[in-house]
Amino acid sequence: MTTGSRETQTVNASPAVAANAEGEEIEVLESTDIPIASEDQWKSVFDKYDAENSGFISTERFRDLLMAHGSELDPHKLEVLLALADGSADGKICYQDFVSLLFCPHRKKGRTKIKARTGGGSQDGQTMSNKRSNSFRRAILQGSRQLKGCSLRDEVGLGLPQRLVRHVAYETLPREVDRKWYFDSYTYCPPPWLILAITIAEVAVFMYYGFQLERLVLQVSSPFFLKSSLPYHPQLRAQTWRYLSYVFMHTGIEHLSLNMAMQLLVGVPLEMVHGALRIGLVYLCGVLAGSLAVSVTDMTAPVVGSSGGVYALVSAHLANVVMNWSGMKCQFKLFRMAMALVCMSAEFGRAVWLRFYPPAFPPCPNPSFVAHLGGVAVGLTLGVVVLQNYEQRLQDQSLFWIFFCVYTLFVLCAVFWNIFAYGLLDVRLPPPP
Repeated sequence: MTTGSRETQTVNASPAVAANAEGEEIEVLESTDIPIASEDQWKSVFDKYDAENSGFISTERFRDLLMAHGSELDPHKLEVLLALADGSADGKICYQDFVSLLFCPHRKKGRTKIKARTGGGSQDGQTMSNKRSNSFRRAILQGSRQLKGCSLRDEVGLGLPQRLVRHVAYETLPREVDRKWYFDSYTYCPPPWLILAITIAEVAVFMYYGFQLERLVLQVSSPFFLKSSLPYHPQLRAQTWRYLSYVFMHTGIEHLSLNMAMQLLVGVPLEMVHGALRIGLVYLCGVLAGSLAVSVTDMTAPVVGSSGGVYALVSAHLANVVMNWSGMKCQFKLFRMAMALVCMSAEFGRAVWLRFYPPAFPPCPNPSFVAHLGGVAVGLTLGVVVLQNYEQRLQDQSLFWIFFCVYTLFVLCAVFWNIFAYGLLDVRLPPPP
């Protein structure tokens, strides 16, 4: 059998036994920056196994393909592709899934050196520059067939950091192939700093104003609460930083506690998997959508609290769990989803009650609850797309650009609304704080 102009021989998928002479040293580059073969070449190989030209091949043929061409892949990708075959529910492998895993950009893994001796089938002298899971080592030592039926739950002898990474993988990723890929690649460098930094800043600002206003419960009832330069106020909407800075102010300790709990329990695992850039994008879009939604629909009300960003993350995660219900293997997922909805409903109900409760200092109304709805809208659209495809580049997803353009259009319309609508509608605004 030939591939392109080069002959290939049927080889064992285990790179440790692929050497043909005793003492031969094999270097496996574990970086996807430079693919071993082009996508067109792999498409030609795939087509040879796709007799019906349907874009799908059976898992048996897919394993035969990997056995025949496994030496052209680095061991980690080989393991992930085998996990794709083991996790196929319908017994078929789609070409798009195959090529996406083969050529998707990923973190650099450094270099693994394996010295193999084939004289008696034994191996000696393995030096690995980064830690790997037991399943990865079995792929090297015993060959690809040993991976069948092995999942992350079967891993033994893991330390506390590794168990945490495995727990996060099952909490947020619906496919075993993605969970293995994530488990083998995560290094805690960088740590999930973004959500932690935002939470610490919110607590620090709350404590500062708590001592300054001499109250922790229902701070919004203080006549000096809105005098800060952080909350959004309709009279001060020209100060553009307020559309974002309002997240650091909360109406009271009960408001801060609920937001902080949801932010940490959902945001930190999501950041560990998807990275600070993606989670920061969803969070920031939720925060901005929240304040702009208030300025359009509840034009006389101020805004405080991080609910816009928190609800964007939580609603995106819950929607992702529902859409991938059968693949999500997190424990007690139904109970936990119910508890998340209860917490969200309680916090939203508290915000609605506070908005229509007689204001402590009329004619200025209490803060609006519409920011929650703006965050949910962002989470169910842009957030779902960002979280749905692990490690797939956002710029390659057409649905991402559709929702991003819709979001940009909303922001532009809201900006023009804030410039012209208040004067045209002759809205009676409360006095500045």
